[in-house]
Amino acid sequence: MNEINNNGELGIKTPRDYFSTVNFYGRIWMLSALSLFIAVPAFVSIYYDAWPNLNEFFVGFIGIAPTFWVVAIIEMFTYIPMLGIGGSYLGFVTGNLTNLKVPCAINAMTAAKVEAGTEEGDVISTIAIAVSSIVTTLIITFGCFMLFWIRPVLEAPILAPAFANILPALFGALGVVMISRGWKIAVAPIVFMLVLFMLIPGLASAVGILVPAGVVVAVVAARLMYKKGWL
Repeated sequence: MNEINNNGELGIKTPRDYFSTVNFYGRIWMLSALSLFIAVPAFVSIYYDAWPNLNEFFVGFIGIAPTFWVVAIIEMFTYIPMLGIGGSYLGFVTGNLTNLKVPCAINAMTAAKVEAGTEEGDVISTIAIAVSSIVTTLIITFGCFMLFWIRPVLEAPILAPAFANILPALFGALGVVMISRGWKIAVAPIVFMLVLFMLIPGLASAVGILVPAGVVVAVVAARLMYKKGWL
């Protein structure tokens, strides 16, 4: 992370310089992406001169938005320490955090033997999420052009169980690696989730809230075990 200054001398960039730069450009791209998201429905409404009824819009908005706000706040406090600054900016813009970006980033940092929250971990996480986004875009593009030919294969009954278990298989593989590094910490969230799902099976669809909840349980349990000298 060094560079040559105007005097031909080697200047050393500190982690603070790196994170400040990432924050600066991250905010620009985040606001740019937000503007594009808003621009699409706005331009459609302008072009067709078709505007939503404000009363009906706000009724629907108030009924749905608070749920997304709560999830967004929880994910912000949960995923940013895991993904780093650069990875978080890129991950939140491109989406699919739980089932794609977070596993890719964690696996990449584990393979590179770097820790989350460090400059090295932030770089590896950002690269992993960027590559994941590019690969996803290429696969979707390929699928759009080849949909006519691959649709019978994707809809084959023999593959239905595989598609239904992609997320458990993905997190199961990552779980083996992470749990083996600190199995004592993993006991509390696993037991908590098992009991919760047995009592309320319908919560299986609330992944966006339950994953951060499991993180909170793990942090609290780890803190208590640390104080008691079990870790």
